[in-house]
Amino acid sequence: MRNAMSEIEQAEGINRENNSDKFVEAFKDMDCGYNEYIVKDGKTLSDICNNDKTFEDDFRNYIVGFDGKLKELLGIERGTDDSKYLNLEGIVAELRKKGVLMQYVTKWAQIDLSPYNNSDITTLEEHIKRKWADISADTAGEQYTPEDIISLIAEIVSAKIEVSHNDYVHLYDPTCGGANLLFGVSDRLNNAGYKYIEANGSEWNDALYALAKIESLFREDAKIKYGNTLTTLPFKGKEFDVVVANPPYGIPWKGYEKEIRNDQTGQFAFLPSVSDGQLLFLQHNAWQLHENSGLVVEVNNGSSLFSGDAGSGESNIRKYLFDNDWIEGIIQMPSDEFFNTGIVTYLWILNKNKPIEHKDKVILINASNLWQPLKKNKGSKRKEMNPDHRRQIVDALVHFQDSDIAQVFDKWHFYFNKQHIRLTNIDSKGRYVSQSLGCPGEIFKINDADIIAVYSSGSWQWPLNDETEWQNQDAMIAIRKISGTTIVSTPEFFYWVDKIDGTIMRTSVETGVHETLGYGTLTVSYGKTRSGDKTCTAKISDSTYKDTEIIPYNPNSEQNNENILAFMQRYIFKPYCLLDNTVGVEVNFNKEFYVPKTIDSVDSILTEILEIDKELANLEKDLNL
Repeated sequence: MRNAMSEIEQAEGINRENNSDKFVEAFKDMDCGYNEYIVKDGKTLSDICNNDKTFEDDFRNYIVGFDGKLKELLGIERGTDDSKYLNLEGIVAELRKKGVLMQYVTKWAQIDLSPYNNSDITTLEEHIKRKWADISADTAGEQYTPEDIISLIAEIVSAKIEVSHNDYVHLYDPTCGGANLLFGVSDRLNNAGYKYIEANGSEWNDALYALAKIESLFREDAKIKYGNTLTTLPFKGKEFDVVVANPPYGIPWKGYEKEIRNDQTGQFAFLPSVSDGQLLFLQHNAWQLHENSGLVVEVNNGSSLFSGDAGSGESNIRKYLFDNDWIEGIIQMPSDEFFNTGIVTYLWILNKNKPIEHKDKVILINASNLWQPLKKNKGSKRKEMNPDHRRQIVDALVHFQDSDIAQVFDKWHFYFNKQHIRLTNIDSKGRYVSQSLGCPGEIFKINDADIIAVYSSGSWQWPLNDETEWQNQDAMIAIRKISGTTIVSTPEFFYWVDKIDGTIMRTSVETGVHETLGYGTLTVSYGKTRSGDKTCTAKISDSTYKDTEIIPYNPNSEQNNENILAFMQRYIFKPYCLLDNTVGVEVNFNKEFYVPKTIDSVDSILTEILEIDKELANLEKDLNL
């Protein structure tokens, strides 16, 4: 407020002491928040703390002197309002109860915060939270964005943005928290020569929203709205030039699952697992850009790159973004960059108007080694990027060429076929039963079969009229095919299972010759005729199982089918049948930037062993002496 008062005095030539009424009206017109005790009476917290006898009354007047909007945000005179925001009234009551209110306020009043910007203040707040408050598992994925990351994001935006320096830049952060990322990028763009920046943010956390909202009152063209971004859509209908975001990751969205699933706006092409909502924000951010232009820079953890199998919500979201050719680059950041987690994070760069030479291409930048240690750790943050590190990243993104830290790929490189197949088991000679029986892939039925027999003590024992009896026999089983129409006719064959290797065997009754038919399954079903006679039907089928193969993808459907068949012929040695094929998308930095370890040569290892043997021999000699 003091800065605003000085601005009025300098810009409009109105002095508070000489013309208090006009001064107050001019201050109110600035719409940056008003406190009559400060503006009209000219008193500050330091003034109030100078007199311990009048402190309580003066401080009470100071607190209630804020205008209605600020009272709501600060949490003063809430009445029955359930919204907490900053809950200043509750904090004051707690300090007063402990008898430390004046001491506490005096300490704060002695701190001159005027040289510090929003990001500096938010850093202080994060330090206090880290020092004195527990960070629960529920908020572990809610990351405050450090200064070096904000600078990198702003430099990427400045290098890629298509807006003139003399036009408005419409900037948006859907999870702005205390707005340190939003206003930090805005300030840096302004310093880079962009004159007009409209900073828009939304936040669902009461206290963080209040901090961002209060800050916005002191800024031109800044709008902070309250609500669940994904369901209430505070900026629905508005399109942006740039979206920056560091959404919570690893945080479930089950609490508003119904609203998400019933969404009619079209912002979600697919839905990820309810255990993690960061890919919802990635889609929302792309949706909030202009239809054919705009840039997104979003911080995600690694799961967005590879979580979910082909056909899952996560894979389909990646495929949706790649299909639309919105992904221009992904940057792997160093670990230990954030205050309350040491995980590796990634910057997703979405561009709805990629240069023609970047069409259907994606650059991966490995910046995991571009860091310097902090002189003093800040919670889990042990590393930071200096200006040279950030310059290397931005240069790699702009030049869009292979380098020591970057690789450019056709976007199709990240697609893959998940081909479902049915495989048929074969014996050592490649035989499977339906082929041997002359009905490849079909079931061989034995109707009008006689009752099952068992092979025991060197001979077949049958017929067995009770199916439970043969099921308990520890012996081979057989079915005989009836050649005539009556049960007393001579059987042609026995069909039986060789329990040693699991193949189906056939024995000719006439010649006694055994024949191996190959792998298969023999099943028997019993029934009764209308007259009550028992019936027995046997079925012999192939032994099959389902499997999947991951096969490189080709965007040409005809060529893709040929590639699948070529892969099967090269790598699959059992009879197979192609089933459904699902196309998936994933990004694997470890694979793309894998550097094999150098293995010592055999000669060097042997030389080292000989030297060790010599040392042991000398040691043994010394011990014997």
